[in-house]
Amino acid sequence: MGFVMVAGGRTAGTRSSDGTTGQSGRRFVRRGPEGPPFRKPRWPKAYAFALVTGALFLLSWVGQFLFQMTVESNEATQHGQAFSWGEFLPQFFSSTLENWQSEFLQLIWQAAGLALFYYWGSSQSRESDERIEAKLDALLRERNLDPENP
Repeated sequence: MGFVMVAGGRTAGTRSSDGTTGQSGRRFVRRGPEGPPFRKPRWPKAYAFALVTGALFLLSWVGQFLFQMTVESNEATQHGQAFSWGEFLPQFFSSTLENWQSEFLQLIWQAAGLALFYYWGSSQSRESDERIEAKLDALLRERNLDPENP
């Protein structure tokens, strides 16, 4: 448990109803236990983004499957042939992998690669932090404030 000083409370040496002791015109208010200020959310809430992303992925993949199957079936009918799962499935998985390669791999590389470079401390990530700090210090000095003691 920690305590926070609040100005304008009880007089010195008195005890308030919550068990805190005041002194010299200040009172201490009891804070919660030390540690994280929040509780861990339940599983669905904690992974809501992943669940929504997975649902959108499955919905789009099923949509691709149905529309591509309809196109393939219509083409087979136009040529007087029967629809063949043996011809359709390899074509479906081939187009799925092409989409993944062109879209998902680029996005994954951009997100994961940038996070990896930031973690390694590339010059771009360090430079931007230092530049921001320098700009903030300059703004504080411009307003006659000490950047070392805000």
